[in-house]
Amino acid sequence: MPLMNAYTIPFPTSCLTFLLLASRSFCDWSTEKEATLAIIKPDGVLGNHTDAIKATILQSGFKISREKIIQLDKDSASSFYAEHSTKRFFDSLVKYVTSGPVLVMVLEKENAISDWRALIGPTDGSKAKITHPNSIRAMCGTDVEKNCIHGSDSPQSAQREISFFFDTSTSQWFALPLQSPIL
Repeated sequence: MPLMNAYTIPFPTSCLTFLLLASRSFCDWSTEKEATLAIIKPDGVLGNHTDAIKATILQSGFKISREKIIQLDKDSASSFYAEHSTKRFFDSLVKYVTSGPVLVMVLEKENAISDWRALIGPTDGSKAKITHPNSIRAMCGTDVEKNCIHGSDSPQSAQREISFFFDTSTSQWFALPLQSPIL
């Protein structure tokens, strides 16, 4: 049965399917953008590293789709880092991330999660300076705790972490479904 609306002439469905498949080779529809959460922690914000970090993010091909500066309280920090609640560094981590404002951002690009993890470098800022001298943690991290930056480590974590800080009901953050164009 042909597809029709007020602005089109009858068009066989098989032709529409062919055009959609053919257009994928001309349009970059096959590339799915991924979203990840990035947090510049208090030592990064208070140490005036925000502009340099954001410049590095943009130069690396990421799009910053949302951002906000917030002050985490103990309850929200404990909830965000709940997966670490049984680890001995948990109380110190919560104290650290509540010690000043943080900049929370949603970054988007193809392979955002793995590319962001590579860009931020190893967790220990002092080791990053030696093994990954061009990483963000080498730029502003000092040790394993004061490492300046947070990045989601998986698609599941990214989805959970983004929705922790941002209302995701009005936007699609992950692979966008192909929608038929209006002919």
